[in-house]
Amino acid sequence: MIKVRKKSGIQRRYLQYTIFLLAIALLMSSVGVWFYMRENLSGAIIDKYEFMDEKMGLALDNLYRKTDEATAACIVDDALQKSLQAEPLNDNEQVALSKYFAYIDLDCVSEYCYVDNKENVYTRSYSSLSYQTFEESGFAGKLGGEYAKTKWIWAEDTLFGTGEMALFVGRYVRSMDYAHEPGMLFLKMDDSFFDEILGEGAGVDEDTIVGIIDGQGELCTSWFPQDYHMDQKNVDLLKSLADSDERGMLLGGSQVEGGVMSVYRQAESNLAVFTYVPNKVLNQGLTRILLVMAGIYLVVILIAVNLSIYFSLRFTRPIQEITRAMTSFDGNDFSQTIELQTHTELDQIGHSYNEMLGNIQQLLEEIKDQQKELRTSELNMLISQINPHFLYNTLDTIYMLARINKEETTMKMIQALSKYLRLSLSKGSDMVTVQDELENVKSYMEIQQIRNENLFQYTIDCRVEAADTWILKLILQPLVENAVKYGFCDIFEGGQIRITVEKEEDQLFFCVFNNGKSMEAETVEKLNSLSRMPLTEMKECFPDRKHGYGLVNIITRLRLKYGERVAFYYESGPEGTTCFIKVPQDGKEYE
Repeated sequence: MIKVRKKSGIQRRYLQYTIFLLAIALLMSSVGVWFYMRENLSGAIIDKYEFMDEKMGLALDNLYRKTDEATAACIVDDALQKSLQAEPLNDNEQVALSKYFAYIDLDCVSEYCYVDNKENVYTRSYSSLSYQTFEESGFAGKLGGEYAKTKWIWAEDTLFGTGEMALFVGRYVRSMDYAHEPGMLFLKMDDSFFDEILGEGAGVDEDTIVGIIDGQGELCTSWFPQDYHMDQKNVDLLKSLADSDERGMLLGGSQVEGGVMSVYRQAESNLAVFTYVPNKVLNQGLTRILLVMAGIYLVVILIAVNLSIYFSLRFTRPIQEITRAMTSFDGNDFSQTIELQTHTELDQIGHSYNEMLGNIQQLLEEIKDQQKELRTSELNMLISQINPHFLYNTLDTIYMLARINKEETTMKMIQALSKYLRLSLSKGSDMVTVQDELENVKSYMEIQQIRNENLFQYTIDCRVEAADTWILKLILQPLVENAVKYGFCDIFEGGQIRITVEKEEDQLFFCVFNNGKSMEAETVEKLNSLSRMPLTEMKECFPDRKHGYGLVNIITRLRLKYGERVAFYYESGPEGTTCFIKVPQDGKEYE
């Protein structure tokens, strides 16, 4: 019998939702990109040409400054000043003065003409310009009422007879010593004079208009696209701006008829630089982007539809939800259960997953309880090695015998040992106050001082509330024992042991220093590595239990009690050896 598999409703819904959401996303993104790109792309193009127009305006400022400096240098020339005096120049002086203007510090000078106050004309050697020709040209009145200002004149060349429109740089030349009539200097600039300005506009779009216009609205130079004519409204606007008295950026990317215009006016030269960007340029970038977007969207739609059809046959939303829940489970948070309402077999999978989380949580709680019991057992095994009642009774008996025999030293030693044992055993508790721990190690050092007379002295500096601060017991005595046994092995007197207790931020800090024999670097490195080893490997470092076993005992108990937040390390130097212990907070057990 052939079984017919019923098509899953989840697969059909998944495909419908995917196509619907994809259509909405593409529609919304298309509208958003259209408005965003239109605004930003147009703004970028406008900013580009506004900045370019400002650069050309600054280049025009710089060019005028160069002509002003060049003509100013001519005025102070000795020969030029002498030509203005009552006594005329001799022939050699006139020839020298004619040649002088050929070497002035200004590029692009094609012709020059200087007329002194005695109607003498100085030009290039090949030019035969007379004073009558100069008067007929009308250039004598073009300087107007300017006293000594450099003036740019865009006019027809009636002076040198070419009849072409050209730029002339003119200036009165006045005597610096006498009140004589001034001379007049005119420099004709060739067509490349404006190249420095237009060079700042390199890279403009082929449909963009760039030009320079004078105060009468005449174009000095321009770059127009082929077969393009500017609207008359824009021409009139340019003329009105060029004839104004304002200077600097008069228009900065302003919307005008058919496009955007920027205008920079240079007041001294009475010229203005302009750029005109037609709407065609503003929109062509956006058109290209829209075409690219349309192609990308078409490809995305085709890929998305095909992938949705393919994956809807294999994966569904509930399965993805189960996968995410399982992969994101970190073993700590058991509240991330799954609630499915698909009315399919997947609901049972989600229910089974939730039951599995509950079982894992219960199992982990049981393991934690067992580990806690195991730690308690290990601590009890490490500490409870002797019967306290037997020791107390025995020591009391020995103390009475010593008292009967008046053995003061023996009595003192037994009394210290009894006190040491009482504090060490602490009625079975593994936590004691810092005060008790210091009393314990103090008793031990007093016993050692009786056994080794004059071998060492000790100091204890406690900077915490010792009676209210708790710590794991018997962590200082083994360190002092090592100091006496190994640190003072080569001396007979003058030893020093210094114990310091203080708090640093959220840690309790113990320091045990001895000035005996410095510990070798290899030994320091080996001991410092113990605090980083797994507990199971630490005891293997000292299998004979003769060397370092006391330190293993300390580190084991510290790590069992405080976890990985404990720090234990040695430092050795020429002055001695120091052991450092850091435990969390105020020494209480770290959960």
